[in-house]
Order: sequence, then C-alpha cells, then structure tokens
Amino acid sequence: MTLTLDLDNASSVSVLPSHNDFERWVAAALDTRRDKAELSIRLVDEDESAELNLKYRLKSGPTNVLSFPADLPAELAIPLLGDLVICAPVVEKEAGEQHKTSQAHWAHMVIHGTLHLIGFDHISDDDAEQMEALEIDILHSLHYSNPYLPA
Repeated sequence: MTLTLDLDNASSVSVLPSHNDFERWVAAALDTRRDKAELSIRLVDEDESAELNLKYRLKSGPTNVLSFPADLPAELAIPLLGDLVICAPVVEKEAGEQHKTSQAHWAHMVIHGTLHLIGFDHISDDDAEQMEALEIDILHSLHYSNPYLPA
C-alpha cells in the first residue's frame, strides 16, 4: 500500500507517538481496504478540539478524535481519504483513566478515526458491533489488547 500522511502537531503535549507510529496505525486500519491513501492528521489541544466539535457535531467540549472524510466525486479517482483531528491532551487523559498505555490508546484513536474516513460508523448497534470487532482485530494484529474490555 502507498500511504501519504501529513502530520501536523499543534498540540502542547510534549511526548507524542512518532510519525512512523501514526503511519503504522493508519496502514493497519487500511490494510487490504485501500491500495493508495492520503490523509492528514492534526494533533490539537482542548480549545481547538472543542471549537471543531461544536461547529461540526454540535457537541460542547473537546473530544478524542474527529474525522472529516473527503467528499470527492468518484470520477476524480484521488486517494484522498480526509482529515483526522486528534486532541492529544484528551487521548493522554483517557489512557490514564482507562488504565491503558498511551501508545495503545493512541493506536486505537488513529485506527478508529481512519475507519471513519473509509465509511465505517457506529450509529446503529449493528454498525457499532462491526466497527468495534474490526478495531479489536486490527489492534490485536499490532499486539494491543481489546480496548473495550475494562482494564
């Protein structure tokens, strides 16, 4: 698979996963689902996350990951998937609250967001079960535990 990842760090969090980590997680989520992919990941703090969450989801406060799928006509045949905005402080806080390693939670958030970019969602119970099962399988392939089990 050919992957082009633009990583933009606008967060004040000092210790973050490497660019290679982000590429590995995105590639694992895409696996056989895409031959070519381009996406951007922007790492932000709470203020920017809250602003985007309110503007695009009408929900107040910051959130861990927002997915913005590219809305391109199919005839363009461009491998652009879209953008992920990940709130670094929220991911770090959740990892601690959920008794997970930061790396495992980062991997989960990147995989979760990437799956949204290619059309998966968790609006219905059936869709949520399918998406969660896929996330668990992908995370297991990377040697991470099931993120939905209590720690």
